[in-house]
Amino acid sequence: MKTLKDVSNGSTVKVVKLAGEGAVKRRIMDMGITKGVEIFVRKTAPLGDPVEVTVRGYELSLRKADTEMIIVQ
Repeated sequence: MKTLKDVSNGSTVKVVKLAGEGAVKRRIMDMGITKGVEIFVRKTAPLGDPVEVTVRGYELSLRKADTEMIIVQ
């Protein structure tokens, strides 16, 4: 099981599943990250938090805790 946190910069991955529950999962889905969508990892901050990604044509910064809930392939 690979999460978005494990993906290296410059890689494109596909979302398999969203872990987590309730408000946190809903917030991630509201940002456009749903099952089947492709995510391009642009860059990671020097200390690893946040991670900058491109989803559905727009740029988004995600906290490390959020990237651990996104299971990808």
